[in-house]
Amino acid sequence: MVAEPLWLQVARRYIGVAEIPGKDSNPLLVKWWLKGGAAVWNTLGRDDSRAPWCGTYVGECLDEVGLPRPQNWYRARVWLDYGTRIPAPVYGCIVVYERKGGGHVGFAVGRDEHGNILTLGGNQGDMVSIRPFDPARVLGYVWPPGGPYSHQPLPRFVGNLPVSRNEA
Repeated sequence: MVAEPLWLQVARRYIGVAEIPGKDSNPLLVKWWLKGGAAVWNTLGRDDSRAPWCGTYVGECLDEVGLPRPQNWYRARVWLDYGTRIPAPVYGCIVVYERKGGGHVGFAVGRDEHGNILTLGGNQGDMVSIRPFDPARVLGYVWPPGGPYSHQPLPRFVGNLPVSRNEA
């Protein structure tokens, strides 16, 4: 078995981190956004319950292990032009999804018994979580630049979690 990519080890540490509804914001999310400069935080509306933050989460996980982030890393679809495009999902790859009004991005960590892609991502149910996604929504799979490539297939899991339909 191939070792888990370092960025996934970081990503798992944040499972459960959630936005704060109302006028307050989670200080950890604000810290991540401010790494991109105050303009990013201002652009996102300075309210974590109203701003999409899936790209911010992915960028933070990669940054923590010394991998670069693309320009405008807080935008989900930007990740399609990052690293190396791969034809099928492998364990730990970045997966970009179509979403009404934009996109969604996270890390592929498995498949459920129905073939849905289990994705570790931010802003899924307003928190960092693992949720199943319909593969029909996939726009692309990407392997980070500088990350040792893994051909490890996605592990299969049995469960009956509802498929994610809205990550806004």
